Amino acid sequence: MAEDRATGAEGAAGAAGAAGAASATGAAGAAGAAGAAGAAGGRYLSGFGNEHATEALPGALPAGQNSPQRCPYGLYAEQLSGSAFTAPRHQNLRSWLYRLRPSARHMGALDESGEAPGWVSAPPREGAGLPLGAHRWGPTPLPAAGERVDFVRGVRTMSVAGDAASQVGLGAMVYVASASMEGEALMNADAEMMLLPQLGALRLRTELGALEVGVGELAVVPRGVIFAVDLLEGPSRGYVCENYGQPFTLPELGTIGANGPAAPRDFLYPTASFEDSAAPCGLWARWGGRLFHTTLDRSPFDVVAWHGNYAPYKYDLRRFAPMGSISVDHPDPSIFTVLTSPSQTPGVANADFVVFADRWLVAERTFRPPWYHRNLMSEFMGLLYGRYDAKEEGFVPGGASLHTSFMPHGPDASGFEKASEGALAPVRLSGTMAFMWETRLPQHPTRFAAAHPGRQQGYAGCWAPLKVRFNGTLEGDWS
Repeated sequence: MAEDRATGAEGAAGAAGAAGAASATGAAGAAGAAGAAGAAGGRYLSGFGNEHATEALPGALPAGQNSPQRCPYGLYAEQLSGSAFTAPRHQNLRSWLYRLRPSARHMGALDESGEAPGWVSAPPREGAGLPLGAHRWGPTPLPAAGERVDFVRGVRTMSVAGDAASQVGLGAMVYVASASMEGEALMNADAEMMLLPQLGALRLRTELGALEVGVGELAVVPRGVIFAVDLLEGPSRGYVCENYGQPFTLPELGTIGANGPAAPRDFLYPTASFEDSAAPCGLWARWGGRLFHTTLDRSPFDVVAWHGNYAPYKYDLRRFAPMGSISVDHPDPSIFTVLTSPSQTPGVANADFVVFADRWLVAERTFRPPWYHRNLMSEFMGLLYGRYDAKEEGFVPGGASLHTSFMPHGPDASGFEKASEGALAPVRLSGTMAFMWETRLPQHPTRFAAAHPGRQQGYAGCWAPLKVRFNGTLEGDWS
């Protein structure tokens, strides 16, 4: 049996002296990407959607071609495609992996498993039993002391929209975990996955390298990429989005211009690292809304080098540069979009990811929180830390709310009174990070959401104290 080894940018004891060195080339240029990687401790490559290149052993990447007759180090070449071969160049997603064994050697037949009943996919297979309306939940309880729950078994779907098989819509989920995925890995063939830790940092071990993701950061794992979730700070809780549709990309900026709000260079990709391990590894596979399992005789994390633009990435949400009104009126919340999954209808998203982070409020003569509205888009919101200005009570970190299509919502009564009567001096919102997954499709709560111990059955009461203010008298200057 071969001796187990772990080498690369994440493993200090590489098989060769240069194992930790990674090259970075492509759209941003070698120097730019390498410079940004150095700023991140040499572990990451910089630039959203760039043509990255990285190797854990010097010379592992073939020069001038993708599939030589004999690959360096006796590796196998394997292409991982996230789009059709014939997709337009600017939408074509693929990476070439150079690994100890091809995936065909890893995977055999997978048997269906029922070990994660809380993880369900669209379309909804059962009614949740909740009335149509606005819903809100407190944090999902962490596993009990001594209970071993890893990421796969800790996923709980809150709402679903669309159809995973038709590759449209999303699933909005929470997760709780008390244990790392030791000796196990996951591959989701239905969706790319966005992870947002709310409690406890994570390490994502992926085929293309490792990402460390803390509270206030996001990570996106593309559809079909194998990964495992390790806990770095004890029990963890957070949010997950299964995006069944087109991969997330940066939104068009229109009249904003060439820069902001999320800078492409702040998106970080892993450098190559690999495990040469003969220890068995369980592999979970999400396919067709169902979960399958098999046992591999070796680690699937055996990619020594890779190049391309289809890879997992992370982003620090605190680097988002909010833009808003500097005269009057609150802008549409779409101004806070970090990433978007386009649909076939221009300007209408399959899914948007929006953040409400630290920012200044300076608008004059303006009700500054988000206004009351009814929306074609359905909105699932979560709170990573701090307090959300439009919901000062009841919406807490780790909790969630759901306002599906055309369900009215807006500031609670206390938030309205404060915003209506307060002095309109510049105000700094700080120490806050709320987010929203928004989709053009109606979101359906799941049975888990209906039975959630933190469901706030009186949530709609937050608007009950809003009184009729009309008195038939025109007050103020409305010219």
